[in-house]
Amino acid sequence: MRVAVVGSGIVGASAAWHAAGLGADVVLAGRVAPGEATAAGAGIVCPWASEHDDPDWFRVAAEGARYYPELIGGLAEAGERGLGHRAVGALVLAADDADLRRIHRRVLERRRDTADTGEVDLLGESEVRALFPPLAPGSRAVHIAAGARVDGGRLRDALLRQARHRGVDVRPGRAALLRTADRVTGIEVDGERVAADAVVVAAGAWAPELLAPAGVTVRVAPQRGQIVHLSLPGADTGNWPVVLPRATGHYLVPFDGSRIVAGATRETGTGFDHRVTAAGLAEVLTEALAVAPGLAGATHLETRVGFRPVGPDIRPLLGRVPQLAGLVVADGLGPTGLTVGPWAGRVAALLATGGDPGLDLSPYDPVR
Repeated sequence: MRVAVVGSGIVGASAAWHAAGLGADVVLAGRVAPGEATAAGAGIVCPWASEHDDPDWFRVAAEGARYYPELIGGLAEAGERGLGHRAVGALVLAADDADLRRIHRRVLERRRDTADTGEVDLLGESEVRALFPPLAPGSRAVHIAAGARVDGGRLRDALLRQARHRGVDVRPGRAALLRTADRVTGIEVDGERVAADAVVVAAGAWAPELLAPAGVTVRVAPQRGQIVHLSLPGADTGNWPVVLPRATGHYLVPFDGSRIVAGATRETGTGFDHRVTAAGLAEVLTEALAVAPGLAGATHLETRVGFRPVGPDIRPLLGRVPQLAGLVVADGLGPTGLTVGPWAGRVAALLATGGDPGLDLSPYDPVR
């Protein structure tokens, strides 16, 4: 069978790679648009500390985190290296001792459903600052050993390379859906028609404009995120843990090469305004320096802007579209795109090829 995938971010690349691995003839259509979320995202894989209480969201977030070792292992066997993925652990900062105990209880409760957290420890100031030296005096944290980070752009590029090795026809360009009556029949890429038995839409924040002409409405909107990349000269940051301050939605993500990523704003109503703003830059740096004043002397390398595809709630839009046979949507992952994205792409590939993902997808109805 032939599967067409629209979207070349982390979800689309994963869907194409997996569908080809399942024996499908695959065409992937994707255009590079300013603000693509995959390239801008920080790449935190640590759902266990989240404040979100929705069990359906946590189920897929935990599945996404659980899938990473298998995915990275499979790509490594194919010769892919340097994906920026490493289980460096995560420090969830607490405001005081009571908050520390509350965070610890929450993570342990979630570990009852998944053992993927590894060790979960309470750390005092000396232990915390030994792991991440720029943190403020008095810092205390819950340490989650399984917390990880990944370079989304590198992982996406690796998936696309390996998709090509599996025979995927990658076509850059603007895509449109083709339909006849109550089913999709393929896509059109820059005027060229491509017949397909199933179509996976993983177009991120641009999904509504793709689906609307086919009579399908998805409640996805762009949320702008501004993310600052810093360099801390002389610091070996490659094994430093991810830092998750409480209640702010901001974070610090260290990578190799003395690079630390600080983010991020969550700006709704901006549309596709792809600009670094004074207010956004000030917000990110203020929040970063509040928890890690030792970064004050860091060099500003760049500020990236990405548009998170935010759905009607925290759960992704994932599943078949009932009113249009052959259409699968994998979108609306919001701020957890790099946690859930590779796994969601795998699920989409299974659905497109007639497989069973082994999970009730009704809570993730893409047209809810």
